[in-house]
Amino acid sequence: MQLKDAIQKGWLPLANTELVSYEPATGAELWRGKIGDVDATVGRARRAWPQWAAKPLATRIELLRRFANEVRSAQEPFAELIARETGKPLWEARTEVESVIAKVEISARAYGERTGQKRLDGGLQGSSAVRHKPHGVLVVLGPYNFPAHLPNGHIIPALIAGNAVIFKPSEKTPAVGEMLTTLFHRAGIPAAVVQVLVGGPDEGKALVAHPDIDGVLFTGSAQVGIAINKKLATDPGKIVALEMGGNNPLVVWDTPKITDAAALIVQSAFTTAGQRCTAARRLIIKSDMYDDVLGEVKKLTDRLIIGAPFDDPQPFMGPVIDNRTADQLSESFVYFLTNGGKAISHMRRPHDDLPFLTPGIIDTTAMATRPDVELFGPLLQVIRVDELDQAIAEANNTRFGLAASLVGGTPQDYNRFWANIRAGIVNWNRPTNGASSGAPFGGVGFSGNHRPAAYYAADYCAYPVASTEMEQPRASVGVGFKE
Repeated sequence: MQLKDAIQKGWLPLANTELVSYEPATGAELWRGKIGDVDATVGRARRAWPQWAAKPLATRIELLRRFANEVRSAQEPFAELIARETGKPLWEARTEVESVIAKVEISARAYGERTGQKRLDGGLQGSSAVRHKPHGVLVVLGPYNFPAHLPNGHIIPALIAGNAVIFKPSEKTPAVGEMLTTLFHRAGIPAAVVQVLVGGPDEGKALVAHPDIDGVLFTGSAQVGIAINKKLATDPGKIVALEMGGNNPLVVWDTPKITDAAALIVQSAFTTAGQRCTAARRLIIKSDMYDDVLGEVKKLTDRLIIGAPFDDPQPFMGPVIDNRTADQLSESFVYFLTNGGKAISHMRRPHDDLPFLTPGIIDTTAMATRPDVELFGPLLQVIRVDELDQAIAEANNTRFGLAASLVGGTPQDYNRFWANIRAGIVNWNRPTNGASSGAPFGGVGFSGNHRPAAYYAADYCAYPVASTEMEQPRASVGVGFKE
């Protein structure tokens, strides 16, 4: 086995001073760079932060609007880089770049709404005021599935609020992280105010533990998020926002729209090769709809084009991020098969040396226990039930609580579903994924720590300060003094 192949599979560590990124769809080397110096990066951010925080809010927002224009001017090469480094189709990479651009105006509106200033006249007691301050230096730890859009969703609100940002991209997508940061600098945002730190888990751990950072904004797996939470549990001065994915249920109930239901299932489970935190992992379906719906889902799945980012015609989905991930997903499918699962669509590897997978669909109704884990790829479990309350109970049979969707049913059914489901995103006749940036985004349980992102990111990027104020001192004490 060649060294490159071993590194791609995750079986060997990289050199201590260098990180290498490979294209999932081809195996070709894409990017190579030096691992960053954590102490030096934090030091630069601390020195730069006061001056950035002192700038008027309007100035910070204007610089970020210039950033949006820089992204527009580099829109196509940026999308091509995202497609190459993640393996996602070019059409999807283009939508990611559009989301990066749109985030600026959304965040500016959110900051004004969520952290606006207030003044109350107290008469002789002066006035009361509420204003917001930035935390200081915030660390953003980004994922590989949306390597520009998701970290950008933390970075933009943090910068608007007046924080300095250290962005450590996933070690699997450092090239996109580097380009994103370069576009901030081209817009005139000082290089020390938003920095990229290239590195792996060791650098991430060092940033989290560093005494001179004021918070960690994380998107990724529950395992890593919980480790961050434990590490900072005894340091309440650091803000921690965790978005950790889900074991998301999609419930199909009474509906004559079988074709539409099948399309929503496929979109929920297999967009981005299932590498979305909101992807449907479990399809919970009414027994008397099982044959019709699963027959249509299988037909639609068999028609999916799976290919490289720049293929013509464009694929529906590309590979998963690397061979190690593909191996783990294949092993998970076999585990289900050997523990009571019944295959509906077999998961296959079209290329042994590349991480392409065909979607796997497996009926796990008969399994005595189903692992409550986030299987981050195109693998859908199917569970048959007879009653809606049983479906809701099955949907809630997880430690996660990010997204859930009901397809079909009456308005009364949806009211029951919404009231009883445990998730931060609850949809009706819509997919589990594709959340709006104009709404809060987050979950409960193993999916988050009650600090939702997207429109509510403003809440964790600044803290409120309450004041009572008078232009001159005035006080009197009338009780407890001798004459």
